[in-house]
Amino acid sequence: MTGDRPPVREWWDALRNAAGTVDAAELDALWADLATVDATSVLGSWRGHAFRTGHPVERVLARSRWHGKRFAALDDAEPLICRADDGSLYSDTTSGRGGASLWNVEFRGEVTATMVYDGMAVLDHFKRVDDTTLLGVMNGRAAAVSDSGHLFYFALERESPRESALGSESSQEGT
Repeated sequence: MTGDRPPVREWWDALRNAAGTVDAAELDALWADLATVDATSVLGSWRGHAFRTGHPVERVLARSRWHGKRFAALDDAEPLICRADDGSLYSDTTSGRGGASLWNVEFRGEVTATMVYDGMAVLDHFKRVDDTTLLGVMNGRAAAVSDSGHLFYFALERESPRESALGSESSQEGT
């Protein structure tokens, strides 16, 4: 805990459950307090949540009905798992410009798990809130990810094996 900040989990819960917008500077500060994570430890399926900071990526993900991310292997990641009209999940490889891979990459002076998009200059860095929760921040070419100097932040919560299996049964390519 730094200064008069609450314990990390309480801080996380307050930001994750905020009814209004969240200050990107607050997410920057939380990021600095979290532990790094190794790429191999994030394998699996994750449900996503965009923090409402006013970043334009939030609107893009809402339109696509973003559900989360799936990391089958270090060289096999699906950055945009979305929900179809019928409720099934699919990997939107069109909007994401392909798949991705997982690497351990330095960001803000620390090496942490990072998803590298195959088709665009975008990196999603991850830090650990707890064993089933990650804070993610999108980084890359300024025009693609930065909005008035702040980056896009999101949460990932590990899905159970049952949820992952149900989602993969109805997977399809995006259009």
